[in-house]
Amino acid sequence: MLSLKESLKILKETNALIEGHFILSSGLRSSKYIQCAQLMSKPYQAKMFCESLAEKINNEFPDFDLILSPAMGGIIIGYEIGKLLKKETIFSERVDGEFKLRRNFKINKNSKVLIIEDVITTGKSSLECAKLIKSNKAISIGYACLIDRSNGNSQIKNKIVSQVELDIPTFTKDNLPKELMSIEPVKPGSRNI
Repeated sequence: MLSLKESLKILKETNALIEGHFILSSGLRSSKYIQCAQLMSKPYQAKMFCESLAEKINNEFPDFDLILSPAMGGIIIGYEIGKLLKKETIFSERVDGEFKLRRNFKINKNSKVLIIEDVITTGKSSLECAKLIKSNKAISIGYACLIDRSNGNSQIKNKIVSQVELDIPTFTKDNLPKELMSIEPVKPGSRNI
């Protein structure tokens, strides 16, 4: 498994960990942003991240049937983990602002489903996936991600298995630190708010 130091080195080398003033998909603000698309665009380095995460998932969730990932950020990670763990992998997409299964994807009744995405901050996308699993009368067994930056403040009450936990403070628009007030905010995420 990759250590925290090795993981951070890879994130920086791939330009996946960037600094500035960012509007997260949750609406919160941050001075750092994890752009996992940059990590995943370098397959050799992403492979090391995914192999390490797959090992952790296998230790924590040895028995499940299906991986469900939220589009857009979770698709590649879900696929890579599915390939490593030999599990079927599907993804949900937003239709009129709500996650739905499309492309003839199905969640079978009573199947055990693991939710995997790139970054968890508030847990909103993962919890929307959990609702989708429940509506298909299946069982959500847990959550996994490459980066857990929730700092324990996610709405997810279950354990989150992650390759890296990062303590990156977030702020509301009305409670910005001085250093962020002077920087024009950028909205790099895939979800429009």
